[in-house]
Amino acid sequence: MKRRTFINQGGRAGAALSLMGLMACKGKEEKAGAADDAAGEMSADPFFKLSLAQWSINRMIRNDGVDPYSFAERAKKLGFTGLEYVSQLYNKALQPAGYSTEAMQEFVEKCNAEAARHGLQNVLIMIDGQGNLAVSDEKERVAAVENHYKWVDAAAAMGCHAIRVNLAGSDDPAQWIPNSVDGLTRLGTYASGKGINILVENHGGLSSNGKLMAEVMTQVGRDNCGTLPDFGNFCIRRNDPNDWASGCADSYDIYQGVAELMPFAKAVSAKAHDFDEAGNEKNIDYVKMLQIVKDAGYTGFVGVEYEGDGLGEEAGIIATRDLLLKAAGMLA
Repeated sequence: MKRRTFINQGGRAGAALSLMGLMACKGKEEKAGAADDAAGEMSADPFFKLSLAQWSINRMIRNDGVDPYSFAERAKKLGFTGLEYVSQLYNKALQPAGYSTEAMQEFVEKCNAEAARHGLQNVLIMIDGQGNLAVSDEKERVAAVENHYKWVDAAAAMGCHAIRVNLAGSDDPAQWIPNSVDGLTRLGTYASGKGINILVENHGGLSSNGKLMAEVMTQVGRDNCGTLPDFGNFCIRRNDPNDWASGCADSYDIYQGVAELMPFAKAVSAKAHDFDEAGNEKNIDYVKMLQIVKDAGYTGFVGVEYEGDGLGEEAGIIATRDLLLKAAGMLA
């Protein structure tokens, strides 16, 4: 299930494979040892740093009752150094409290304590469900901008460099572009005083049109406004907008899209769904994609975001992580 789908519904590998099998069959001590060994194998020094997107464990949290504040501990054991939080995975506590100052402060303090305890870096927070930043109604757009202020403040207090936002609100490019420019300019102006970047992910709708997104970023022209290219989110229009599983009716070329977004990128998301027997993503050429990222001069965090159903979440994270490192070692 996608983040956007989750919101709409109400709140909405063979080295990798052998490692997964090992972890599934051994005891707790051996599990920890396997993870440690895997982390040690990551000393090849790729051109990027590794972060983990919290959405990769969303089912553990939403369906299995896993504490979202165990995120740092889990990421550490899997060999990551950076944390990419997802705002909606904390809604169980924050929503009933109306995102009060006290509730947000508790969120910040708990996340900071766990990150410090495990020696990890808070990278960014992915924000969902706080309003449409590209809606045509100005009053609604301004309200959405202001709804993001508390997350800018939280990101600053956590030492993150950015929040990730969505640009939804219109399907008409003639309206979407100026609306997006206005919403980002307003939010970027507030965030600049906090030392926070505002990053837009290709996340469906016109935001998945790389050319249009690049035009928005050019018009905004702010140093603290940029993109978070996702390897796999380039479906502009679904066969059924209310059913993610209905398939994509209008899809943008993923390699062209990432290439168009990279000049503005301040974060990158390595999406994965399905793997073949060699541990390669079935639908995304990771070597080709990472070459685009590298050629853009990017050296920041690349976040692992596993969204598949064929593997368990932890196994999928490991498979995606290992594919990233393998692909990085094959680059020109």
